[in-house]
Amino acid sequence: MARNPFARNKGGDSTPAEKKQGRLSQIIDVYRVSKETDPVIGWWMLLAFLGTFAVLLVVGILLKLPWIFGIFGVLFGILAATIIMSRRAERAAYSRIDGQAGAVGAALTSIRRGWYTDREPVAADVARPGDIRSAAMVYRALGRPGVVLVGEGPSGRVQKLLAAEKKRVERVAPGVPVTTMRVGNGEGEVPLPKLASKVQRLKATITKDEIALVNKRLKSLGGIRAPLPPGVDPMKARMDRKALRGK
Repeated sequence: MARNPFARNKGGDSTPAEKKQGRLSQIIDVYRVSKETDPVIGWWMLLAFLGTFAVLLVVGILLKLPWIFGIFGVLFGILAATIIMSRRAERAAYSRIDGQAGAVGAALTSIRRGWYTDREPVAADVARPGDIRSAAMVYRALGRPGVVLVGEGPSGRVQKLLAAEKKRVERVAPGVPVTTMRVGNGEGEVPLPKLASKVQRLKATITKDEIALVNKRLKSLGGIRAPLPPGVDPMKARMDRKALRGK
């Protein structure tokens, strides 16, 4: 958004008008990007708006307050349409990265409060040099439930990586719960769109102070154990955070 170079804003803060325009611009961007993957998102938003408006209008007519409830209908209709957009935009964001190398890292970094996450894998196994699509990778998250290790890629190799990484974690952080998961759509696997919520729903077992201590110990393990092919970026998958937040 272009700003007047001669305008002065104390403290460098944006004006209310600029903030409002910025939020509107974000909503438009989220809608535009989501529509590329979900062409019917606009129809669902319209249905949510009209349905909410119609219900409140009927209530207003029955109570002989059509104008008041009509206004409420517009306001709540917009809210309903925004909620629908947020949910479908989140689904669209995950569908764009599902199956890509690095998708797990992108999903885990959408978790913010109370968690240490990293987009980069802590372990990897590349069966064929240069073929990142067949790579098995393990990502790590740390929060109140303890350490969570999440694998993506071929099931057999992922299981071996998860078992090895779990032993490494238990050596430097004995007594801290270590949960392992595999991302996928098969039996015993967690679908990518449900990964973040499943991780966040795990039962808290350690304190915030213990999290900080464990994080320092995990850093002593170093980075990825098995080098990926030169010139290959396993983190090309990018999560649209605005879509996830519905902003």
